[in-house]
Amino acid sequence: MTKIAILLCLLAMYNDKDTERKIKFLIKGEGVTKEPFGLFSMDINTGHVFIHRAVDRELKQVYHLDFDVLDWITGEVADKTLSFNVEIHDKNDNPPIFTVSTVHEVFPENALDGTVLATLQAHDNDLENTPNSQFNMTLASQEPALPKIVLQTLTSSTTLYQLSLMGCFYYDKAKQYKVLVIAKDQGTPSLSSTATVNLDIGDSNTYPPIFTAAKYNTEVMEMEFNKEILRMGVTDKDTPNTPASRAVFTILKGNEEGNYKIETDPKTNEGVLYVIKGKDFEKTEITELEISVKNEEKLFKCVDGRPVTNFNPPPNTVKVEVRVIDVNDPPVFKKDLERIYRPENTSPGDLLFTPEVKDEDSDVANMRFELDTETDPAKWVNVDPKSGKITTVKKMDRESSHVINDTYTVVIYTIDDGEPQGTGTCTVVIYLGDMNDNAPYLLTKTAVLCGNTVDRVNVETADIDKPPFAGPFSFSLMGEKELKDLWKFDPTTGHSTSLIRLKRLPHGNYSIPLTIQDQQGLAAEEVFKVVVCDCEGENVCRGRQGWSSRLDSAGIGLIFTGILLFALLLLLSLRCKNGSKTFQHIPLNLQDEGNQTLIKYNEEGGGTVNKPEPFTAGNAGGRKIALEPYSSNRFSDMSNGGGVMSMRLLGLPEDLSDYPEDLPCQYECEGKESDCESLAISQFTDCDFGDNLDFLQDLGPKFNTLSGICQQSMTRKNARL
Repeated sequence: MTKIAILLCLLAMYNDKDTERKIKFLIKGEGVTKEPFGLFSMDINTGHVFIHRAVDRELKQVYHLDFDVLDWITGEVADKTLSFNVEIHDKNDNPPIFTVSTVHEVFPENALDGTVLATLQAHDNDLENTPNSQFNMTLASQEPALPKIVLQTLTSSTTLYQLSLMGCFYYDKAKQYKVLVIAKDQGTPSLSSTATVNLDIGDSNTYPPIFTAAKYNTEVMEMEFNKEILRMGVTDKDTPNTPASRAVFTILKGNEEGNYKIETDPKTNEGVLYVIKGKDFEKTEITELEISVKNEEKLFKCVDGRPVTNFNPPPNTVKVEVRVIDVNDPPVFKKDLERIYRPENTSPGDLLFTPEVKDEDSDVANMRFELDTETDPAKWVNVDPKSGKITTVKKMDRESSHVINDTYTVVIYTIDDGEPQGTGTCTVVIYLGDMNDNAPYLLTKTAVLCGNTVDRVNVETADIDKPPFAGPFSFSLMGEKELKDLWKFDPTTGHSTSLIRLKRLPHGNYSIPLTIQDQQGLAAEEVFKVVVCDCEGENVCRGRQGWSSRLDSAGIGLIFTGILLFALLLLLSLRCKNGSKTFQHIPLNLQDEGNQTLIKYNEEGGGTVNKPEPFTAGNAGGRKIALEPYSSNRFSDMSNGGGVMSMRLLGLPEDLSDYPEDLPCQYECEGKESDCESLAISQFTDCDFGDNLDFLQDLGPKFNTLSGICQQSMTRKNARL
């Protein structure tokens, strides 16, 4: 920082105008009328310029000022404005400053010779390219002193320096290094600053692992596998749980057949030997393995402060003797998987397979065979316990749910008499060939023919057999010529067809017998039911269609009796009105014969919606029902009034609780049973009463009640007249 004493006179201003008249001086600009304010001032009489405080060149190097001369009396400008710059001269008041004063780095022990350990940078705020800002860096100290660390400048820069390694670190002697670097400028007096570099050294693999034993011995049971059989320990002087000390084991010899493997236990760093494939005692009793060990990290060595290049010593090795312990060998099938081909539906007792088995330790004659019953869910086969022969006990059906992809798989076992017992396994896959044992069938046996829009319905068929015992199928109609005049198939062959009406048909239910044949001529007779109706929407009949009925003689009699009673009432009404006959007044006594009241008969479902077409088709609860068409002889002989109405409803579901109007209703009873004879039509048969209606006086209490009501009505009418 450039220091200037307070009220230091920097300069004195003169002007030749002061000889002519009295003048005064004014100053303006940076440090006066502009920031920094109050730095400069001027004596208006003498023109001397003063500075009032110290200035720092590193903050502002030049100040621009303007001077004016004014007439003292009038204040007019007496001369032109004079401008000039005040430049601050530099002095060495700033030392070099490191960009980072403390540096921390980590390096492995096996760092190579010439490795850059740190990069240092500094700068000086004094005037550039002067001794005040030019500096040098030097290594002031290093702890410990070896290996040597050198400080070098970069040729492309004067402010960047690097610390480099000369030699190699030795972790066991020193794990940390401290280096002090000084940066010193060339000004007068010289100024300097320091930076500290701390280096942490990580352990590297400088010691090889060593087996704790010179030789190992272990045992394994014959044919045993996937089992740990030995653990081998090692020692290593490097830092535990680092790549420098973690062991890597390798089987060098004796494992040509791949019976063993070795792994490293990550917790104990031991070598763990496993048998992964069983050894046969009859072939090999003792196996000698040679196993080596090394570290994950490559071995490093430093001699006389210099790393040894291409250092690759042989790993430590050990011999391992593995003894195989003899055990009972299980029997072995000649093949673990047998494939057998048979047509389906072969007769029971068919010999499917005779196994071949060998056993190194046991007599084959003493073996027994068993079937895994869980693999024979259909109970189709049997296994002879002595010979192992597999025979069928039922016909095998290729279309069974137990057959998958045309195969039926069973598993058999053979068990010897050794100690412990040995077991062999064989899987038998039975491939079943297809036979033409299933006739084709209809996928849907009903259809709706919308007579107002289409003339055909689709007929879909299927066959669970495989080609050539399935489709395409042949379709033909059964029955009389009349049926074939109404319907036809088009096409007559294929996997599906269309049933086409040849004429416009009355609405109703039609049952069409038909025959379906597969490619080999195996036929099935089916009945395809078609409902012909006008449709609303897609295959939905319009409205609810009525049901056909047939009345028996009793029903017809009830209808006829009702008609006759209505005629008698009409006759009585006319008689009372015309006065042609005088009726004896019969007092209205409703207690003569029980409760004699007129009760309206219930209606059976509110009447019928049947149309006179010879069909009906109804829906109940969303289910289609088939009804017998009207019979032309549905009424029996009614000439004597003794005909009986017959009614029969075919295919009606039992559950019609949602359609009470479709259920038959019971008539209500008109009081208790009467002693009088019924007004049955049979009493009036073959009688000619003419105008003589006296018989009406003796029709009994039921008719008397009716007559009394009529008489009262007539009396009221006469009274009004």
